[in-house]
Amino acid sequence: MKAVYTILLLIVSNIFMTFAWYGHLKLQEMKVISNWPLYAVILFSWAIALVEYSFQVPANRIGFVENGGPFSLMQLKVIQEVITLMIFTLFTTVFFKGEALHWNHFAAFVCLVLAVYFVFYK
Repeated sequence: MKAVYTILLLIVSNIFMTFAWYGHLKLQEMKVISNWPLYAVILFSWAIALVEYSFQVPANRIGFVENGGPFSLMQLKVIQEVITLMIFTLFTTVFFKGEALHWNHFAAFVCLVLAVYFVFYK
């Protein structure tokens, strides 16, 4: 179950991370924060990132093998990166209609799947 909890926490964490890093671009496009100074946008993003860390840190603690979890540090990082790119791709295609997926994006996803395979290869 620790593997499931770790992955679920990483998914939630990465949703918040994506909004912290890129959500302000959509809010600016929608004219919600277009008049905000940069420091206000940064503080807004930091507030979202604080929530992200509230999920990321427990995910790593629960999942890390030396804390009784099933994953090595390398495995945790690769899992996190794959989740990040999946969430980012979904976010981009849903919220930024001008962004499209191309063959090279799918080729990159295949490489990520191979990265997961190799990081778990014994």
